[in-house]
Amino acid sequence: MDRQKTGLLNRLASILPEGMLVDAAWLKSQGYSTQLQHQYVKSGWLEQPTRSVFRRPRGGLSWQQVVISLQTILNYSPLVVGGRTALELQGYAHYLPQSATRVHLYGPKPPPQWVHKLPLHLKFVYHNDRRLFKNDPVAKGISSVRWNVETGKMTDVTAFRGGDVTQLNWGQWDWPLTLSTPERAVFELLDELPNHESFEQVDALLGGLTNLRPDRLQKLLHDCASVKVKRLFFYFADRHKHAWLKYLKKESVDLGHGKRLLVRGGILDPTYQITVPGDLDGVR
Repeated sequence: MDRQKTGLLNRLASILPEGMLVDAAWLKSQGYSTQLQHQYVKSGWLEQPTRSVFRRPRGGLSWQQVVISLQTILNYSPLVVGGRTALELQGYAHYLPQSATRVHLYGPKPPPQWVHKLPLHLKFVYHNDRRLFKNDPVAKGISSVRWNVETGKMTDVTAFRGGDVTQLNWGQWDWPLTLSTPERAVFELLDELPNHESFEQVDALLGGLTNLRPDRLQKLLHDCASVKVKRLFFYFADRHKHAWLKYLKKESVDLGHGKRLLVRGGILDPTYQITVPGDLDGVR
């Protein structure tokens, strides 16, 4: 019996990397009973950050470890880091205020409820991406970066910017963190206007996105199901006169009909039939 338990412990060491999280259901599916789970916690081999969630001890718990565990071990895929969070991770934080209190996740189904009970000083915000995009997002607009769970640093960002899901040879502590490309993250950010993002912040960010890929933008424009988001995208692109705009086929994009009231008391943009804040229009 002791030999059997030792074998199970050694096996768990090989399939559960240090610092990563799994739930009780996953452990049970791998052959680890509830009793054995409790024994591992009691012995210190596993720790329990919240009820029915376990990890092998390895420093503090980060939100990146949580998301990587969901994406790679617990098969919550496709569940990606998107919107404001993806833009910050890919080097656009100087256009946005630091927001370490929220992590935006996008996918067809929400993450498990236990992620909201973890001892982290931030909130996971889930968005159903099938409401925003008609097609599977894995086809376009998803990227993978190298996240080192030991040092907490991300590397090789530029190698993946604008790419699809990429398979890499990860080191012992390097794990893939899947996130939206800047092109897709812009659409996700625009979807948050005007209730959860401000026009001023989005305007400042869009003004700095000079190197977006037109082919990827065109695909996202066709897949986007939100008339509001598409009109806002072209409004900001026209406003900042980006070079990549001339490569987009605007006439092939469905921009719907009628006016869109986004800001009460705002100014109606005649081209895209959306209302924008008067002070924003004044700094054009």
